[in-house]
Amino acid sequence: MELGLFLKKFITFFVEPLGLVITLFVLGIYYFYARKENRAEKFFLSSIFLLLLFSYPPFANFLIMNLEEKYPKYENKESVKYIHVLGNSHNTDPTQPISSHLSSAATKRVLEGIVIHKSQPDSKIIFTGYAGDTSRDNADMSAELAVALDVNVSDLIINGNPTDTQEEALFCKTMVGDEPFVLVTSASHMPRAMMLFESLGMHPIPAPTAFYKEESRGYMRAPSVDALYKSTVAMHEYIGILYAKIRAVFS
Repeated sequence: MELGLFLKKFITFFVEPLGLVITLFVLGIYYFYARKENRAEKFFLSSIFLLLLFSYPPFANFLIMNLEEKYPKYENKESVKYIHVLGNSHNTDPTQPISSHLSSAATKRVLEGIVIHKSQPDSKIIFTGYAGDTSRDNADMSAELAVALDVNVSDLIINGNPTDTQEEALFCKTMVGDEPFVLVTSASHMPRAMMLFESLGMHPIPAPTAFYKEESRGYMRAPSVDALYKSTVAMHEYIGILYAKIRAVFS
């Protein structure tokens, strides 16, 4: 992993829910042993409060809904030549079938891309995404699943070099130019992706998938790991949007 990418992921961890909770808790331990009980108590309570808040289902749902409700589902109203499916995580465990290699979000992205491709005659699917800590690129893994689901290899454009959404957008621009194309990614990631693609003068048509939001089930809900995960996904996107805006100002 390149140093710049590693540093970005490292810093991001400490401002996302779990990393923030751990940081506050560690600071509480430090001040406790430094015999500054008042500060230690504040950091301990803050870490517990944030853990409960981010694990509280209605709050997590609020965070994720603000992202996922910005763009509606794709309705196949325009004829397009290209469908760009953004990468996500995967594994290369040889004991698992291809259906289990891609993450849940990645699988849904691939499936949505295939559904749209089947409805668009002569269209091409662009798969992007690097290998991460594995031995194969995410783009290759996505393409393998698409081929297994009866998509012709000749209809695929595969690039495993992009390491983030910005790089995916730059590659896509070399393929589609200024013409409209369908952009497939997770609903929570779509606002950031649209912002980055449009900043390059491109004309993506959003096709969000892999939704996390749920219908309201009241406020009397116990904290859960699932809610903490949703909060983490949402905060990752909010941080990414902020980073992209700051980057745009200074670029």
